Amino acid sequence: MAENKDYAALMQNALKELRQMRAKLKQLEESKSEPLAIIGMGCRFPGADNPTQFWQLLKQGKDAITSVPSDRWNVDEYYDSDPKTVGKICTRYGGFIGQLQEFDPEFFGISPREAISIDPQQRLLLEVSWEALENSGIIPKNLAGTQTGVFIGISSNDYSQQLLTREVDDIDAYLATGNSHSVAAGRLSFLLGLTGPSLAVDTACSSSLVAIHLACQSLRNLECKTAIVGGVNRLISPEFSINFSQAQMLAPDGRCKTFDGSADGFVRSEGCGVVVLKRLEQALEDGDNILAVIRGSAVNQDGRSSGLTVPNGPSQQTVIRQALENSKVDASDISYIEAHGTGTSLGDPIEIGALGAIFSKTHSPQQPLIVGSVKTNIGHLEAAAGIAGLIKVILSLQHEEIPSHLHFQNPSPHINWNELPITVPSQATPWKRSENKRLAGLSSFGFGGTNAHVILGEASPKVVETPKVDRPLHLLTLSAKTETALKAQIEQYRTYLNNHQNLSFADICYSANKGRSPFDYRFSIVAGSTTEALEKIDNTLSPNNPSLSRKGWEGSSPNSPPLVRGGWGDLLRPLPFYSLDKVRNM
Repeated sequence: MAENKDYAALMQNALKELRQMRAKLKQLEESKSEPLAIIGMGCRFPGADNPTQFWQLLKQGKDAITSVPSDRWNVDEYYDSDPKTVGKICTRYGGFIGQLQEFDPEFFGISPREAISIDPQQRLLLEVSWEALENSGIIPKNLAGTQTGVFIGISSNDYSQQLLTREVDDIDAYLATGNSHSVAAGRLSFLLGLTGPSLAVDTACSSSLVAIHLACQSLRNLECKTAIVGGVNRLISPEFSINFSQAQMLAPDGRCKTFDGSADGFVRSEGCGVVVLKRLEQALEDGDNILAVIRGSAVNQDGRSSGLTVPNGPSQQTVIRQALENSKVDASDISYIEAHGTGTSLGDPIEIGALGAIFSKTHSPQQPLIVGSVKTNIGHLEAAAGIAGLIKVILSLQHEEIPSHLHFQNPSPHINWNELPITVPSQATPWKRSENKRLAGLSSFGFGGTNAHVILGEASPKVVETPKVDRPLHLLTLSAKTETALKAQIEQYRTYLNNHQNLSFADICYSANKGRSPFDYRFSIVAGSTTEALEKIDNTLSPNNPSLSRKGWEGSSPNSPPLVRGGWGDLLRPLPFYSLDKVRNM
């Protein structure tokens, strides 16, 4: 009997261990498709310096393509309408953002001398990453020493080519670090003291979406707890435009006429987009503002196709199916696809054909799959194209509307539209919340054959908590490293408040006070409403006001509490007790 009891105990222990192993296997399997939260974003795209402006551009159906600015190259010197003309470009157009020299190196602890040798792509990436972190409510300096990863899509190297044409005596100690793609990611990790994975990704046009995929894997594998992910591209010199013109890839009129019968190539564009990611479970635990949720992703390669740069339809089908499987999502749940859509007579039919092969059985003319491309608004951002599409989808989910797809007048005759349950939104289309969560797919295909697809969807509606104390007045504080920068920031807040008077002024103040880095030059107002705040800001920015702020807090030191400037008594009186009464000087 004793021996039988021992066998029974062994069986029970074995059963217990088996259950534990099954639980671990289940947890491991679930982690492969764990949702990721997008908690912040920043962007600089043609016609838009931030996500708010970008949405306005999309909502209004604007085309942001312009003539090549004079600080890039002499368009008259290089233009020729014949794409076969050697050394010439068949278009005068492109998508451009601000001046190349607009950068404050001292803000990032970089000397002006070193900044000269730093690729404008690196400079832009630093700025937009900082903005994305602030948008997520994270004070950048608080990330020092944390397992935060950096994943950056970057491909072009116009600036280094210019520097290398100088005399060899002009080459300085900063050329390599200033222009290495690896340092584009590494400099951001160094600046913020981040210890997670840090890598640059170059798969050409799919670079930034591949970076998203790698960041998702890293988060799921617990290599990092937060990920800064983005893509950047700048058009500085004409050489690559000449190359694309010779390859007859560029549209002479400078427009991506995606899926249209007149599609004849793409227009090159520049910009930068950055998002901040966390595991959804972690973001919910941290109380983050979740903008959207990445459900899954996949990356593959065309392999041996009919040509090195020719799209491969079966490979596109495969990567989309893999992303759906990774997301644990059925094709019928997808209502919108943000297409790669470069606007070529060859690539567009292949992409639509791949989508049709997957979604024809799950959609119908009554419930079609909506397909659009942001390239019709801002052109082809190349390494940053995927992140531009991602941010467009995030904004569309937030605003419950799919923007119009431009330059679509005569559907391509190379696509069998009548046989496909696919529609292209020539007008803005409502995309309202419903019982079923809205989901979208996003494609990005590199001309070297690397394909990426991401599935993302809406975040659950955030429960708005009623403030425990109904304050009649609110404190808004801003700061910067210089008085000039402070003035620019105040002007930005004036514009923001003017354009968002429906938002809670208390929430705006909270974000400004708690989610921004404190610097030496500071400005503050107390107001009970957005209207009152705007009046005080207008008075501050009046030409009759010679100084905006004082440097630092009067009477304070690193180890003592700051002395609050006078005039805030009304703010404090409604509160039951406030420790600042002990130190304030009113």
